[in-house]
Amino acid sequence: MRILFVHPNYSAGAADIAGNWSPAWVAYLAGYLKQGGYTDYQFVDALVDDLDEEQLRTAIREANADIVATTAMTPMIYAAQRLLQIAREECPNAITLLGGIHPTFMYQQVFGEAPWIDVIVRGEGEAVTLNLVRAIDEGRWPAEREQIKGIAYLEDDNVIATPVEPSIKDVDSIWPDWGILEWKKYIYIPLGVPVATPNMARGCPFTCSFCSQWKFWRDYRVRDPKQMVDEIEELVKVHGVGFFILADEEPQINRNKFIEFCQELIDRDLGIHWGINTRVTDVMRDEELLPFYRKAGLVHVSLGTEAAAQLNLDRFVKETTIEQNKRAVRLLQENGIVTEAQFIVGLENETRETLEETYQMVMDWGADMANWSMYTPWPFSDMFSEMGDKVEVFDYSKYNFVQPIMKPDNIDRAELLDGVMANYRRFYMKRMLFQYPWVKDAFRRRYLIGCIKAFFKSAFERKFYQLGKQNYWGPMFKKLIRFDYDKSKEKIVEPDHNAWKQAPAAKRPAVGTSAAVPKACGGGTEQLESVEVAIPETKKAKASMMACGGGGEQLTEEQMNNPELAINQEERAKALEEA
Repeated sequence: MRILFVHPNYSAGAADIAGNWSPAWVAYLAGYLKQGGYTDYQFVDALVDDLDEEQLRTAIREANADIVATTAMTPMIYAAQRLLQIAREECPNAITLLGGIHPTFMYQQVFGEAPWIDVIVRGEGEAVTLNLVRAIDEGRWPAEREQIKGIAYLEDDNVIATPVEPSIKDVDSIWPDWGILEWKKYIYIPLGVPVATPNMARGCPFTCSFCSQWKFWRDYRVRDPKQMVDEIEELVKVHGVGFFILADEEPQINRNKFIEFCQELIDRDLGIHWGINTRVTDVMRDEELLPFYRKAGLVHVSLGTEAAAQLNLDRFVKETTIEQNKRAVRLLQENGIVTEAQFIVGLENETRETLEETYQMVMDWGADMANWSMYTPWPFSDMFSEMGDKVEVFDYSKYNFVQPIMKPDNIDRAELLDGVMANYRRFYMKRMLFQYPWVKDAFRRRYLIGCIKAFFKSAFERKFYQLGKQNYWGPMFKKLIRFDYDKSKEKIVEPDHNAWKQAPAAKRPAVGTSAAVPKACGGGTEQLESVEVAIPETKKAKASMMACGGGGEQLTEEQMNNPELAINQEERAKALEEA
């Protein structure tokens, strides 16, 4: 049973400006198949190798696989569908398989556009894919395909979705095969070393309205810290990895295990640096632990500050305040950790003034780096329903955080793009001239200068923010900008994503109000139950610890597996009554 994994050739010109990120999906799938007895697989990275259609056709034909599998986030769905169409043409007897977050929820539309796809794997892929491969290998496909949980397929022009496969509770049972990757291809430009993107946890117990990851994974599960560091050690010693980003939604949710993970890294002294995306309130909660985290190798923290206007923060149900964002950035700076502030822009209330406000804020905060991402209305997120007819672009290839999907009420899309570019130009020119070269800490200085090199390399090549494709040449040439939306795409029919995973019935703040009092991440008023943390006496926090909404309590295991338990009962009752 020969399996060919292929990563689609789609680049958004956003996160990938820092280098070629190692595709973790294929390592975890391959590792799980290997444990199940299937080892005849190979991987083609059409993105990193920049394969055109003829080169891709040749690679698929030469592999002569029994199964051709790929993945798709929303913006790469058309590339993935075309990839599998080529597979069908070159290997007509092979089973074509598609997984990932977009087809998990949008499988009806995918089959309508790409009927050559044999099967879609929905949700967490390892167990479903192993069961599917085993059925094909044993000759039970397609006769018994309805018995395989977690898939969708076409039968007599009807789309069939089988019951969901239970999530893998023991995530430590998933051991990736990182050897499937050619590591010399995956270099992190700022440090010039191979970069990995492993997972310590899956899912998220919170329910931000713009996000869909908590829906996709359904349950929040955390790996054993020692086993996680075993994986890091293999990446370092076997594959030469020198930097990793924890691909978790929010690594500090389970504070105990995050501390254990850091202590294990310190004890093994692997000499590796790493970064995370995290919440503002978790940084504030762990103020006294930040030196400990830095000692463990944490050098880069990307913060979801999200919006300058408190209106937008409230809408996203992020439940943090502007002042909290500012304080978190400064705490990280004081502890020698590179800070990156993330802003979401491009909602209907965006103006040139609000864009300017984000620039002034990030300069005031003193963040080392900043990103401005266009709001992207995932059709399987709770916020999509709220947008309604304001979503005018149905071309998924543009749902990439760099092209404006929404049209603001008071400025056009070209003005929006130009405003974002003005922020980038001013911010990084000032950082390059007046901050990065003068940083005293040698490592931080090298890291930041490496980041600016990556930024300017991407801008010079006009890959950053897809500037070449959008024909952006500067503020004097806004009329030349072209977004090239495919207007033939039909209006998006929102799937029943709540049937897969539904948020707790929490009462959210009304649009237009300011969240003066921080709330729990799911929108309720109670914080999460406290736990004792075993850390060295010198590392214990002197200040009171704060949970994700800024309160003094932490998360129990039961609440992590069922976040609805963390929502205030009175708030839930009111929300249900209003619904």
